[in-house]
Amino acid sequence: MTKPTSIKTTEAVRDRLRLLAKERGMSITDLVADLASRELTDAEREQRALEAAGELGIEYTEQVQQAGQSAWEKIRAHQGSAVA
Repeated sequence: MTKPTSIKTTEAVRDRLRLLAKERGMSITDLVADLASRELTDAEREQRALEAAGELGIEYTEQVQQAGQSAWEKIRAHQGSAVA
């Protein structure tokens, strides 16, 4: 097990994390770890896109890459508006 650390944030963020953790029956620390493990880095997202294209038999061209990036941008915009 790693040593716990603190993260500085606003009261509003802390309160939301507390609420989300309570709803899921876990601690804020466990919630943050769960959320961090689910969010992909750009490199991980790119690797998964390459693998998915290969499984679908699609050549992973710049056009396909740009379409994927556009889709992720739309997803993020939707997620942002859902939180607001």
